[in-house]
Amino acid sequence: MQFLRWLLAAVTVSAVTPAAWGEEIPKEYRETVNKGLAWLARTQFKDGHWEGVNSGYAVSMTALAGQALLCEGSTIREGKYRDNIRRAVDWLLDRVQPNGLIGVPGSPSEGGRYMYGHGFAVMFLACVVGEEENVRRRERLIKLLEKACKYSRDAQTNRGGWGYLSAKDGSNFDEGSVTITQMQGLRAARNAGVVVPIQAIKDGIEYLRQSTNDQGGVQYSLAFGGGGRGDGRPALTAAAICCGFSAGEYQGDLVKKWLKFCQNTLTTPGDGRRMGHDEYTHYYFAQVVYVLGDDRYKKLFPDAKPDEVLTWSKYRKAFFDECKRTQSADGSWSADSWTARMVGPVYVTACYLTIMQLDKGALPIYQR
Repeated sequence: MQFLRWLLAAVTVSAVTPAAWGEEIPKEYRETVNKGLAWLARTQFKDGHWEGVNSGYAVSMTALAGQALLCEGSTIREGKYRDNIRRAVDWLLDRVQPNGLIGVPGSPSEGGRYMYGHGFAVMFLACVVGEEENVRRRERLIKLLEKACKYSRDAQTNRGGWGYLSAKDGSNFDEGSVTITQMQGLRAARNAGVVVPIQAIKDGIEYLRQSTNDQGGVQYSLAFGGGGRGDGRPALTAAAICCGFSAGEYQGDLVKKWLKFCQNTLTTPGDGRRMGHDEYTHYYFAQVVYVLGDDRYKKLFPDAKPDEVLTWSKYRKAFFDECKRTQSADGSWSADSWTARMVGPVYVTACYLTIMQLDKGALPIYQR
């Protein structure tokens, strides 16, 4: 219950009403967000991409950074960051392979984990396709996304999950984090009207179901067996709830188990006890709490005690204050966790900015 204790220790704020398009970020955090966005725009390479430590994960970093700029309200055709978004789109489109993969599998900087980049790129491109005014470019983008979604289905393992590489290249290995990345990409594409292999999403949900242990935690992988008997991982479980919500599972028993597991296991940012993947964890868990708002938790758990109720207003106050406190002078966030140190500040900054802009409701994939 340590996560609940952290939330309840936060200063009480007024209830958050469902966000409408363009709702302002609370004024005490606007400068923090604006500084972060400016840092992202400033660190984009001239050819349109971002990259991580040692030039790594360029496809993933470009998609995540571009997504954070979209959350500001800019689009591919208008807004303060339209040129940055356009260049990111063009850079990614230049990396679409004939088979639909978005990425460069032979690249030493991303070749060993190209399915991450593919999933994030599908999500980002799906979020811009509706704003593309040029008919030919839009038609091309839709066709490329349909091909990319088909590639995701073809890359899926026979257990319904995805791994760092395609099932063929990766000897049928799969694990939770890539599975969730693919499913969010497919969901964003479907939201945009792109033809998506629906069975891929259904099989992915079943994979997560089979990965859930008795305590409600999602284990790392089913590739070596386990059937949900492995240790539950808070990061994967938080991300799984997002997939459940995206698939329309708002009140099912599985989502409830995942949510309870997260409440009992997540650590408090800034208290000196880091999780190995806490930027990743809160990137997804914040989306979950935002969807819950201030009243939906009680609908899931009518008998919950007051100190068990999870609300967006409490979460936002506690987490945003921590983001404000830890932001670097240049507008970025440092890579604190082990995972972030391996990837770099673009990753952390993009994740935090996405969280801090959820109230704007700019993108369907993040809306209530």
